[in-house]
Amino acid sequence: MPKPTKGTRLGGSPAHERRMLANLATDLFRHGKIRTTVTKAKRVRPLAERLITKAKKGDIHNRRQVLTVIRDKSVVHHLFTELATTFAERPGGYTRITKIGARKGDNAPLAVIELVTEPLNKVTTRTTAPAAAPAEEKPAEAKTEDAESTQAAEAVEGANDAAEPEAKKDEA
Repeated sequence: MPKPTKGTRLGGSPAHERRMLANLATDLFRHGKIRTTVTKAKRVRPLAERLITKAKKGDIHNRRQVLTVIRDKSVVHHLFTELATTFAERPGGYTRITKIGARKGDNAPLAVIELVTEPLNKVTTRTTAPAAAPAEEKPAEAKTEDAESTQAAEAVEGANDAAEPEAKKDEA
């Protein structure tokens, strides 16, 4: 069973708080972002993200559940047709809260809650060793020095290879 929030509610009664959060979510989907107090923004965020997740599923059952919260059919249509396709590949985190300072009249902390419209950055993890990256172009002098050092190393290895059979013969 859901546990009620502690302390005073945002609007006074539970019904008033539900309708206030529903109106905030409706305006968020209608305008893309809204300016409100930090407390209200933090309270509407889980509701809005839950509704977007239901819209991504897109079936009639989820549409009816969203309609119980958002009473405006045009906003629900916008949510299911346009916003759900925007967030189709995003696994969560559909909203962003940005604090913008205090309200002039009563010094209440204000925030902007907005829908995240930027494309999702794919995070790639490597489980194996990375492929050899293309080497940067070296100056001509460095190339000749590298070639000379490589040739010298091969000559030393060749001498070591030739010395090994002779050492085996001595042992026998």
